[in-house]
Amino acid sequence: MSLATPPSQISTFGDKLYTAIRTRTPIPPLVSSCSTLTIDDAYAISLDFLRRREEDGEKVIGKKIGVTSKAVQDMLNVFQPDFGFLTDRMQVKNRATVNIHGANLLQPRAEAEIAFILKDELIGPGVSEEEVLAATEAIAPCFEIVDSRIENWDISIIDTIADNASCGIFVLGNDLVDPESFDLPNLEVSVFKNGKFLSKGKGAAVQGSPLTAVAWLANTLGQYDVPFKAGEIILSGSLVPLEPALPGDTFEMTLDGVGDCSISFT
Repeated sequence: MSLATPPSQISTFGDKLYTAIRTRTPIPPLVSSCSTLTIDDAYAISLDFLRRREEDGEKVIGKKIGVTSKAVQDMLNVFQPDFGFLTDRMQVKNRATVNIHGANLLQPRAEAEIAFILKDELIGPGVSEEEVLAATEAIAPCFEIVDSRIENWDISIIDTIADNASCGIFVLGNDLVDPESFDLPNLEVSVFKNGKFLSKGKGAAVQGSPLTAVAWLANTLGQYDVPFKAGEIILSGSLVPLEPALPGDTFEMTLDGVGDCSISFT
């Protein structure tokens, strides 16, 4: 990792993001105060942000890829994927009711994904789609509730990378199935909000296949000496456009042939 920004400044940005999530107070885009930040700088800030949360007792249980589909890229005006870390405190139970303030969410949005649960370690670079499939214990329906510590979601790729790929919380369905049984690019999800149909999407929405997205993530993480570990949960990216989540909202999703999951907000 080659940094263009001094370590002290990296630490300052990590502290700002940590304070933002703990106080539920969004901050201006990082690039507004330092226009020379690079992708490597952003990942260094993300790791610093994570370190502070780990010092609070959070434990990494997986990783996520973000900004994979054209629908999400167009919404956020960010046109390349990124990655973030999942911790134990970010996972909530299926069909849970979550208090937005209590969960330290600022401006949450729901997205439907396919989650991969790994049985074997994967270390990039050089990880193939076939290796991802072989290393996967099961897939599951997943809602990721993305969130941004940046004011008004006014993000560049630098901002979202530094902000842990704009991750908030996530929920997995109870059904875990063997991915070998499915044509993953054509696996379809249907999303409902407050009992009404909201959106539909297929696995092909994320880089042509969820396997492609997960392989990209393994290989990108490998450049930063971060492995996929056996037992980790890997979120492969949203199959549908993001939808704001407000108190009183309930989201439900059905992943054809796999199962369903839901989450509600107060």
